[in-house]
Amino acid sequence: MDIFDTALAPRGQQDIEWAERAMPAVMAIRERFTREQPLKGMRAAACMHVTAETAVLVRTLAAGGAEVRLCASNPLSVQDTVAAGLAVLDGIEVFAIAGEDRDTYFRHLGQAIEHRPHLVLDDGADLTTLLHTQRTDLLESVIGGTEETTTGVTRLHSMAQEGVLKFPVFAVNDARTKHMFDNRYGTGQSTLDAFMRATNRLIAGSTFVVCGYGWCGRGVAERAAGLGARVIVTEVDPVRGLEAVLDGLTVMPLTDAVERADFLCTTTGNEHVVRAEHFERMKSGIVIANAGHFDVEIDLEALARLATSQRDVRDHLTEFTLPGGRVVLVVAQGRLVNLAAAEGHPADVMDLSFANQALAAEMLALGRDVPPPGVHAIPEEIDSAVARVKLEAIGTRIDTLTDSQERYLAGWRTGT
Repeated sequence: MDIFDTALAPRGQQDIEWAERAMPAVMAIRERFTREQPLKGMRAAACMHVTAETAVLVRTLAAGGAEVRLCASNPLSVQDTVAAGLAVLDGIEVFAIAGEDRDTYFRHLGQAIEHRPHLVLDDGADLTTLLHTQRTDLLESVIGGTEETTTGVTRLHSMAQEGVLKFPVFAVNDARTKHMFDNRYGTGQSTLDAFMRATNRLIAGSTFVVCGYGWCGRGVAERAAGLGARVIVTEVDPVRGLEAVLDGLTVMPLTDAVERADFLCTTTGNEHVVRAEHFERMKSGIVIANAGHFDVEIDLEALARLATSQRDVRDHLTEFTLPGGRVVLVVAQGRLVNLAAAEGHPADVMDLSFANQALAAEMLALGRDVPPPGVHAIPEEIDSAVARVKLEAIGTRIDTLTDSQERYLAGWRTGT
């Protein structure tokens, strides 16, 4: 293992136990896994944000019989207390230190797969990419994998299109019980939480620009509007742009939006969304951040070239002074802001995502309907089962179709 401080384990245990209280779906799966041992003999490598919620998933996989190794999917999203709790109290091989440099990050990726994993649980596709580039000698042992986030699924689709992806990967991000909740409600709440923690500024009455109106962008826009902001959306997709308009939001090009923005957040998954021409038009005091997986959406190199000086003014907040005295404030070095400057998604919503992860890992381990190499959707029965368990856990009941209704929906003969 390679963690910051083993003495942090007791606090990590507290953090993990707190998350477990809000994750009834994963805990129900853990109870069954403990009895049935569906992952017995499986070696799993997980590259994820090392948070208390991830620890709940890792403990569940281990309870099912898996030998798990864990590394970070982002250097700034590691909770050292959690890493210590898993390593010391659970005997999990953890390779993650908050703020680790690039060389350490990639060394940890390599260490996470040294035990020749059968299962790969990824968040951003870094482990999968490493296995297909520098460690192809380990591919033979891999049965399949899962991918947690939009950016990782995009990378995997590119690999599949080029014909280089050598094992099946379930796109957990594409499950309805993932992106409709994790991406929207989780990203929305935790991103606004990060803005407020980093700045202690009032959102109400401000102009808040959201770049991208996918599920994450929708969530950020909804939460900003709910806090009283005037929300502007920028888009390159005409359908999503139209959707934002019909949702009651203002849509305009980014070059115009930055002149009005008090806050700006990127949620696109693409590179250099905010560039030099945008910095040059921003009004002084704007606070900008990125809620995409990788730190490529804000061109910080261009901002540094334009700036006459820069300094850290608060935790997770850097001030760049531009010619003429205008200032641009960047949260968390342009990294995934909700984890770098806050605590990430609430455990309640990660319960859904990680229930999908656990059940997909079980499918692969049992060899049950394992698809060929490529990117595959989470089966509908898993998606529905996760939602049903969650509803039961929060004390909510829904209706069921009658036999007649099921026949009607399945037929074609009955019309007007």
